[in-house]
Amino acid sequence: MNSQPEHHILITKQEIEAKVRKLAAEIRQDYSNKQPLLIGILKGSFMFMADLIRFIDLPLDVEFIRLSSYGSGMESSGKIRVLQGLRTPIKDRDVLVIEDIVDTGLTTSFFLDYLRKRKPASLRLCTLTDKPSRRKVQVNIDYLGFTVSDKFLVGYGLDLDEKFRNLPDICVLED
Repeated sequence: MNSQPEHHILITKQEIEAKVRKLAAEIRQDYSNKQPLLIGILKGSFMFMADLIRFIDLPLDVEFIRLSSYGSGMESSGKIRVLQGLRTPIKDRDVLVIEDIVDTGLTTSFFLDYLRKRKPASLRLCTLTDKPSRRKVQVNIDYLGFTVSDKFLVGYGLDLDEKFRNLPDICVLED
């Protein structure tokens, strides 16, 4: 029988909602006279991005890309692949990347470089969670939800082999 690992709540859905509202208010203020393009990195960012844009209350456009740096399991492969690229031109656009987590920084750095080559007017990063203890590449985060310790997180879009994404809270998997 395939039993799932135990998990416990690290950040409650109420704490997440409060932080999402705060981030949306900051974004709304910074982009008040603009129509930003928000690019979500799939699959992990979809819940965070959906909740975030509901609170931004500005004209905005939404795009998704899909990158992969994980095979199966809990360790990044370190090899980043674009599984689904941009469909929207970003030249001279105000672009805000939406991430679920910045961990080693390799995937996020790769994607930000990918976008910079397309010459956006501005490029910023919003992440729900940041795990600086695992950083291998420096990444500038403009809008940060939570700084977390070096634990494997699931829930609220974060997964382990496609499991646990639907948990309403952010949880830590037990070893």
